[in-house]
Amino acid sequence: MSHAPLSTLAYLPKAKKNMHTAHLIRAVTLALLIIGWEILARSGLLLRDVVPSLVTIIASMGKLIINPLFYSNLSITSFEVIMALAIGSVLGIICGIIIGSSAFLSAAFEPYIYYMSPTPRIIFFPVMIMWFGVGSPSKIALGALSCFFTMALSTADGMRQIDKVLIRVGRSFRASLWHMAIKIYLPAMRTPILNGIRLGFGTAVITALLAETKLSNQGLGFMIMQIYSRFDMPTLYALLIIVFILAGLGNAVLGALAGSQK
Repeated sequence: MSHAPLSTLAYLPKAKKNMHTAHLIRAVTLALLIIGWEILARSGLLLRDVVPSLVTIIASMGKLIINPLFYSNLSITSFEVIMALAIGSVLGIICGIIIGSSAFLSAAFEPYIYYMSPTPRIIFFPVMIMWFGVGSPSKIALGALSCFFTMALSTADGMRQIDKVLIRVGRSFRASLWHMAIKIYLPAMRTPILNGIRLGFGTAVITALLAETKLSNQGLGFMIMQIYSRFDMPTLYALLIIVFILAGLGNAVLGALAGSQK
């Protein structure tokens, strides 16, 4: 009968205690931020409309939740994000597999992906408008472009971490690139791919919302700018909080999926 080493047994209570401490610090930090905001709102140091009370923000949030217009715009932005994530992820995975499977192709083309990856995607928005128009397709294209770089780099890195024995076995059976991808590459890269999708989701949300604020007549980004133009700050903060919560929930789901694959 095997037993865990004493050092491991001694480490477990300490790790558990550290985790509880981290959760406590997180909760205290959030509470201090809420208290600090409310104190600032009631202090009169700033205009009341610029920093409204949390009570006013929560009331505005309640009105937003029962407003059909909110759900109409939410559905538009959700569709754009999902389509952008799907298109960008598929293209990024294909590119990552091709580049990651060949040292020659990696040396030839991967630097271009690295160089372009930090480029702000919004600078490509005028080009996307000319290609796809001012509607949702241009936002989807811009979001897909953002996801592509993240997925391509994540997949290429995952390819280099695959056990070489698995690759040699596949090649010994003269498997095509398609069969190698389906039977060996993708199953072996579940965690890198899911992490890439998680990062791509964040960039897709940011890109879609930013594009909607620039030129659009629908979506949450457009709704944010409409509320701002009326200087309805409580509703603006309420909508920003809702967007933050929804994005956080989506990221948490993808993070849980990635963690379950480890």
